[in-house]
Amino acid sequence: MRGDYWLFFAVLILIISLATHQVPLVLITLLFILTGGVSRLWNKYCLHRIEYRRRLSRKQVFFGDEIFFELEITNRKPLPLPWLQVDDELPESVTLLKGKATSTHDDRVILSNMFPINMYHRVTRRFPMRCQKRGIFIFGPTYIRSGDLFGFFRRNMHIDKLDYLLVYPRLVPLEKLGIPSQQFFGDIRLKRHLFQDPVLTAGVRDYHSGDSLKRIHWKSTARLGKLQTRVYEPTTTVDISIFLDVRTLIAPLQGSVQQLQELGIITAASISQHALRGGFRVGLYVNQITRFSRGLVRVPHSQHPDQMVRILEALAQLHQVETIPVTRFIQQEARGLPWGSTLVVISAQPVDELLATLLDLKRVGRSVALIKVGGKAPEVGASNLPVYHINDDVAWELIKEIGLKDA
Repeated sequence: MRGDYWLFFAVLILIISLATHQVPLVLITLLFILTGGVSRLWNKYCLHRIEYRRRLSRKQVFFGDEIFFELEITNRKPLPLPWLQVDDELPESVTLLKGKATSTHDDRVILSNMFPINMYHRVTRRFPMRCQKRGIFIFGPTYIRSGDLFGFFRRNMHIDKLDYLLVYPRLVPLEKLGIPSQQFFGDIRLKRHLFQDPVLTAGVRDYHSGDSLKRIHWKSTARLGKLQTRVYEPTTTVDISIFLDVRTLIAPLQGSVQQLQELGIITAASISQHALRGGFRVGLYVNQITRFSRGLVRVPHSQHPDQMVRILEALAQLHQVETIPVTRFIQQEARGLPWGSTLVVISAQPVDELLATLLDLKRVGRSVALIKVGGKAPEVGASNLPVYHINDDVAWELIKEIGLKDA
């Protein structure tokens, strides 16, 4: 029953029944008009002063954590509703432990709830969920439906408000990745004599190709007639610059291997945690622009207690599309990194250009390490470039534990 046609026909039948003195038909028609009027009035105000609230017990969680999704409906009027349907759009990747959702499109599901609600009454529903996938997930929008007592009319309400859930990547011990943590960070500590403090000058030496112009000692240069470079005192702190390459395949048309990217993200998170616990200043750089990042992902070096949270938040938002090649990104960022910073590059496909760039950085005195994710270990010859390889056995075992399917 739609529009006002029913009222026109009802009045017409009433007139005819009165003219023909059909009393039973008159009574039936009046009852029909009364029922229709009440239904239309009920439908008009059924969603008036209906308040909806959506809550997540936590907005930032670790992989595998359980949270509660809660919806609350309040009817703030003296009109009871015989039925009220609430459809919440949720991410498919967050597993419902109670309730059933219907798949829609684009990895989204609809969680439907239907119940009566009395006048000046509040209904609360709670659903436990398990977060079994890293990422940033959107809850909402919400669609609310109700109508009259007899089901003649329906009214809809659309709530655009969105809530965001950030699921951090899994953290594992470096040994589980096949990286000997003591050796990895031990090598960095042994090389501390290469890391210099620009505040304390120990002397000068002849200029070498690749030295920063900021380090040239102009007075000594003028006196000796050749370029001289400052030599600084050893520093007492070490910066670790983690570069994560999100690209997993060389050919652009091949797409992306999600498992390898996830493993690279887990590796970056685990190294960051281990380094911060060891007293290092850690920075994160990713060759990608995410939904909420301002430009390419950069988390400046810090030892602040919140640094790990900043890194995890950045890693949680990563997707599968690179913005620029990691080689170009490293070349851009290396100029501004502290001289004593150790570059740890994580890549599933370290192309020859990347290896050449890392070797160039090593030749000018940078401390560099490469972590190859999956596949075969790269051949770097006798360059003494530290290379750590996470082999396929370790990779797929870990991926199986986090529940990723084949991309």
